Parts: sequence; C-alpha cells; structure tokens
Amino acid sequence: MRITLKIALMSVSLLVTVDAWAQIPNLATCTRSASLLACMDADGNAYSVNTVGSTIYLRGFERVGKRYWAQTNSRYGQLTFFTGIASDGEAWVGYTRRVGWTTINRFSSSGGSSAKFTCSRITGC
Repeated sequence: MRITLKIALMSVSLLVTVDAWAQIPNLATCTRSASLLACMDADGNAYSVNTVGSTIYLRGFERVGKRYWAQTNSRYGQLTFFTGIASDGEAWVGYTRRVGWTTINRFSSSGGSSAKFTCSRITGC
C-alpha cells in the first residue's frame, strides 16, 4: 500500500477523533500538548498533527520509503479538503465529507493512486 493511502486513511481517522490515536495501545506512542500531537508507531514511522482553528497540519516520516511528507486539511462545515506532498515529489488531493457518523472519502495522487471509501465511527474504514 502506498503511503498516500495510509496518509489519507490516517487523515480520515484524525477527523473522526484525534484523541483516539493517543489512546489506542500498540498503535503509536504519542505525546500531546494543547494543539500538537506527535507520534511514533511500532514500525518507526513518525508523524505530528497540529491544529490551528479549522485547519489541521500533518507532517511525518515514512521509515520504509524513507520519505518525509506534509499534508494540510481545511474544514468547511461537514466538508474537509486535504492536499499533501512527499519528499520524492508525489502530491495528492482529496476530500472527506461527514454525514452523521459516516465519512465519505476520495483522494488521488500524482503517483497514480486513487480511492473512494466510506468510514464509520462504529465499524471503521
């Protein structure tokens, strides 16, 4: 699975609940301040989430691909748009639309990846 799909899924999960990442054991070890969440998972990937108003900034490092990446999520009501770029030049765009406890997600990347998927707070993605 390319990192863009992982980042898109992580981004969707963060929109569902940022606190969940810090509370799930063995998923990641996280440190939290008032507006910043910094985590490292069991695979050695590192990422941080910074919230400023209705904008979420994600930054990270993928250990396997040795890529740095950055993504910005901007929320407008129930709709969130995200754009990202990786250190190898891959870029991606997408959106998440919340409908009740469900999110409808779509993204595409310059690397040829694209997906449309639905996630639920109850059943996951």
